[in-house]
Amino acid sequence: MSARATTVAADAPQTGTPEAAAPSAAAASTAVPNAEATGRRVEEVLDRLAQRDDREASAAAEELVRVLMDFYGAGLARIMHLMGSATGDDGACPALLRDELVTSLLVLHDLHPEDTATRIGRALDSVRRQHPAEVAEFDADAGMLRLRAADSGGCGCPSTSQQAQQAVEAAVSCFAPEVTSMGWEAAGERAEPALLQISRRPPTAATAS
Repeated sequence: MSARATTVAADAPQTGTPEAAAPSAAAASTAVPNAEATGRRVEEVLDRLAQRDDREASAAAEELVRVLMDFYGAGLARIMHLMGSATGDDGACPALLRDELVTSLLVLHDLHPEDTATRIGRALDSVRRQHPAEVAEFDADAGMLRLRAADSGGCGCPSTSQQAQQAVEAAVSCFAPEVTSMGWEAAGERAEPALLQISRRPPTAATAS
């Protein structure tokens, strides 16, 4: 959908307050946006950029609007699809929270009901079949996450490991963008349980005599 196509929004039925009863500036700042007002606002900004005779800036602004509209349009389409195919007593909520695109929209607007650790778990679950990994350590205050590769029975070659790490990191970035840094435990870094030394019992007093 092109940026200039946003003018279509201006022709949509107005859901906000009529102009005759326009709210004050303070009330307008907290009012729920509607299609007409949003469409007009976007057009005004694009027109101002066009009047500055800066074609590059104007083209960049239109591309930005187009990218955002495509992103939100895809998200809405995904939500409708998941809601339409929902089964079970819980409805569409579990499927929505497992979906990367829907999750990214919810997190972007601070609407996701789950905490960061839970969403990290969902991210790892989403790639576990191809790239199994687990959390080694997570510092929520610093946004630091350490991961370790789970035993998948693969060849363990460097290229495969690098691709797997990139896939896991991409999933975590989508589900939990507040994670600011990610690292991996080196092979063999995991602490191994101590071995118990087993020896013969010393002879008892009865047997020693």
